[in-house]
Amino acid sequence: MTTQPGVASGADELGKAYDPGATERGWYEFWHSRGYFKPVDRGRGPYVVIMPPPNVTGELHMGHALFSAVEDLMIRYHRMLGFAALWLPGADHAGIAGQWVVEKELAKEGLTRHDLGREQFLSRVWDWMESYQERIKGQLQSLGASCDWSRYVFTMDPGPAHAVRVAFKHLYDKGLIYRGERLISWCPRCMTALSDLEVVHEDVSSFLWHLRYPLADGSGVIEVATTRPETMLGDTAVAVHPDDERYRALIGHEVILPILNRRIPVVADEAVDRAFGSGAVKVTPAHDPNDFEIGRRHNLPMVNVMNLDGTMNDEAGPFAGLSVAEAREQVVARLEQDGALARVEPHEHSVGHCDRCGSVVEPLISKQWFVQMAPLAKPAIEVVKDGQIRFYPSRFSTVYLSWMENIHDWCISRQLWWGHRIPIWYCRDCGEMTATDQERLGSCDACGSRNIEQDPDVLDTWFSSGLWTFSTLGWPEETPDLRMYYPGHLMET
Repeated sequence: MTTQPGVASGADELGKAYDPGATERGWYEFWHSRGYFKPVDRGRGPYVVIMPPPNVTGELHMGHALFSAVEDLMIRYHRMLGFAALWLPGADHAGIAGQWVVEKELAKEGLTRHDLGREQFLSRVWDWMESYQERIKGQLQSLGASCDWSRYVFTMDPGPAHAVRVAFKHLYDKGLIYRGERLISWCPRCMTALSDLEVVHEDVSSFLWHLRYPLADGSGVIEVATTRPETMLGDTAVAVHPDDERYRALIGHEVILPILNRRIPVVADEAVDRAFGSGAVKVTPAHDPNDFEIGRRHNLPMVNVMNLDGTMNDEAGPFAGLSVAEAREQVVARLEQDGALARVEPHEHSVGHCDRCGSVVEPLISKQWFVQMAPLAKPAIEVVKDGQIRFYPSRFSTVYLSWMENIHDWCISRQLWWGHRIPIWYCRDCGEMTATDQERLGSCDACGSRNIEQDPDVLDTWFSSGLWTFSTLGWPEETPDLRMYYPGHLMET
């Protein structure tokens, strides 16, 4: 006697309660084993869903269950209509999140990644990734996800890794990727640059300190307000609004920076909020995004007063070596002692924290790799303005355009070990810097020396994510899958 998948032999009546474990698994294995989840071309053309790859950082959650249900519904519907329906599954290496979970496991053993070294640490990460990928596949299958598992892709697989190198070299050769010093978000615990998406802003109850900066000619003082008195050691100007009558006569004059006794100018800038504090603000270009832009407009020096571990450096003078909290306390005490502290008042403001370790994020100047975003954003703006792409509801086009028209260069380098290594090689003999789409560079392109080393940083995980819809289909090779199934039809996340 044959039985249907998931139905026990001899069963002649329904049970009192539905048992999905006994039923669903059998049907799923029946469909999967017969290749029913693979696309079949019946002349109606393709219908393609590329799965947003879950991060391999642990178990799936309810959000994954939701997207699985929605995408499965769409793919089964189009499969039944006769389309060559491809639902391509995969997983993301998760960059900083992936490295962080393995570092937490090492901490339970009393170890750090530096105790293991790069090669051994990466071996441990790979072990984790392989184990949890299987777990995630099993969870998706238990949800009934009718993916074509023969096309499963991991972002660190050889194919996607090659696509990352090709894309990097293409953008680098066009001058759209560059290395430079800019203000970035830095986690002093993870010791890496962060993307805006990796910074979680929380409202914090703190204080607003009002400081007195003496005018250099001895004619009086100008009062500035700040939530971060310890960064005043890196001030290179005081800024006022050009239309603020209170300070117009002081524009172009100099003040004396308390404690360090450094002369700094008073500049006029329309970015100053006249209603904040006294209407005059200290400008610390190396430690604040707004101040950085003011500094660029006025060609101000960038004085970095912090080490990468979050302690104060030699530019902080007598406070070198202190933590930020210690420096804040001692700077305030010294300002009060010198009569430079006007008053202190309670103040609530937003503070950025690393979304992995919870540490306070420090804006600071750092040499990193960046992608020029304005040239890439231009065609994306044009297709919305000329109606080729429409938003529903239409009001979101305004949000989109505001974002794209004010876009900043993207910091793509991360001081991590896990991820796609930046495909730049440096020659120790002639100093040449070479970008390559190969996994290894044999010798320097300029002088032929084999005395070369690869950039130690890795790429932001979103660099590979941005290629996902076509790298999964074989790009940069002109594969049959790429010709048939790109572009896709649905992105749901």
